[in-house]
This record gives sequence, structure tokens and C-alpha cells, in this order.
Amino acid sequence: MPLRVWGKTFIVGLLMGAADGVPGISGGTIALIAGVYERLISAITAVTPGRVLAGLVALTPLDGGVSLERARAVIEDIDGWFLITLVAGVVIAVVLVGQAVEWADKRYPVLMFGLFFGLIGASAVILLREVAIRTVPEAVAAIVGVIVAFLASGFSETLLSGNGYAVIFIAGAVAVSAMILPGLSGSLLLVILGQYTYMYGRLGTFIDAVTALLSGGSFSRVTTSGVDVATFVLGGIVGLLTIARLIRKAIRTNRDVTFAFLVALVVGALRAPIATLNDASEYPSVVWNWPTVQAFVGTALIGVLVVSILDWYAVEIDLDSV
Repeated sequence: MPLRVWGKTFIVGLLMGAADGVPGISGGTIALIAGVYERLISAITAVTPGRVLAGLVALTPLDGGVSLERARAVIEDIDGWFLITLVAGVVIAVVLVGQAVEWADKRYPVLMFGLFFGLIGASAVILLREVAIRTVPEAVAAIVGVIVAFLASGFSETLLSGNGYAVIFIAGAVAVSAMILPGLSGSLLLVILGQYTYMYGRLGTFIDAVTALLSGGSFSRVTTSGVDVATFVLGGIVGLLTIARLIRKAIRTNRDVTFAFLVALVVGALRAPIATLNDASEYPSVVWNWPTVQAFVGTALIGVLVVSILDWYAVEIDLDSV
């Protein structure tokens, strides 16, 4: 790709990662606005186990020896340079957002989750404008979506307690596969599953451990937190190759019913920020009184304003001018 295209793709990745790092804003929507959504979906769909294996074999002495040409051919078949550049931007943005989330979660959880409540609520209102529930199947799908998200938001800490590898793997698969859908935030699903602050905490611990290792720290700290991060990433890869394809098939089969369900998930998830703050074991200092409510509502209104501004000016965004 020309250098300018590399730069634009990287910037789009940064914007997608920043959006997906907070609940309520979808990286898929950013990709749609930037005009790379169809290319992203095509590239992800082109990634198959067979092609991945062929690329890895080309870099080993097997099957005729190391062949950079064959490896490059596989990368070009899946639009790999585009994917690599985009993912690099997404990863960097997610890490930066993660550092901010970890800091705010320890010091100002009410303000942070109030902001998330506003982001989710405003996103739900905007998405509801795009969904016209006209049939019984669409109404049933919407009701089921609200109930599923509402119940999961309240019981996820109990149902998914322990933060074991299986839970982390599932969280990665669900969250990452949702990141490519316009309107549905992967971070929002992590909040619903009760894994949002936990995974950002593990990511922060991993980054701190790697930084300490460079100055003579313990390698065991890296492996302890690194296994959790690797499990989440592996789940995300599996999710992209399976769940994302199933969702795309559902959209193609019955678009209106599928989107009614997905948008309803956002509506039901409004319970998640409040339910999370009500977890006394995680946030023992949070007491609901008038100052707490004022702080929560204040940052919620900021979240509403942010999403409203993005929605108002979305059609004006032209990354070709970057």
C-alpha cells in the first residue's frame, strides 16, 4: 500500500480501538464511517485455517524450504497488509484506553461508570431510530435481547465468577467478534459479562510486568498476567473465525430480526454500569447518596453529549483529507 494509505488505515485503527475501548461506542461504526467496513469484513472472512497454515508452513523448512514469496502471496490473498496495519492501530488505542480505564476505576469508579451509562443510553436511542419493529418475530427478538442483557448484567458476577481461563476465553470470543458490528460495542458486552474492568486490570498488570522486566524485573509476573491476556486474544481470534461469521449469516438470513435483537442488547445493558457499582466486594466505598447520584448523572450527561456530537457530525467525517 502507498504510505498515505498505510497512514490512513493506521489512523482508522486508532479510532476503532479507542471506540471499542469504551462501552457504548462501536468500532464497527467507525469502520463504516471511514469507508473500510466492507473491506474489513472481506479480509476477516478471507482468513481461514488453511491459509494461516499455508502461511506458517511457507516460513518453515517444510514443504520445499522457506519461501517468502509464498508467505507474501498468502498475506496478499487475505488483504493482510491492510489487516496488520489496522490491527496495529486498534491494539495501540486499546492499550492506551485501558491505562486510562484502570486509573479511573481505582480512583473515580462512579464517574467512570456514569460516563459509560450515558454512552450506552445515547447509543441505544440512536440505534433505536434505525430499527423499525414491524413484525412479531422482530418484537420477540427485541424483547429477548432486552431480557438477556438485563439479566446477564445483574448475574454475570455470579455466573462467571472466578475469572477462569474458560470465562476469559469466552469473553474474548464474544467481545472481539462484536467489535466488528456497527452499533454493538465489544466493551459493552464485557461490561455485561462482568469482565470489563478485570481484563483491563490484567492488561495493565501485563504491561507493567513487561516494563519491569526490561529493567530487571521478574519473568514470572509476565507469564502470570500474560496467560490471561493470551487466553483472551485466542478467544478473540476464535470468535472472529466463528461467532462473527454466524452473526453475519444471521444478518443475511433475516437482517431486521437480527438487528432488533442486537439493538435490544444495548437497551438491556443500561443496567450493567449500575449493577457493577453495586458489587460491594469490588467497590466497597461506593454508597448511593445525593452527591453520588449527582456525580453519576453529571458524567452520564457528558457521555450523552459525546455520542450526540459523534452522531451529528458522523456524516462530515472524511478521512481522505487526513
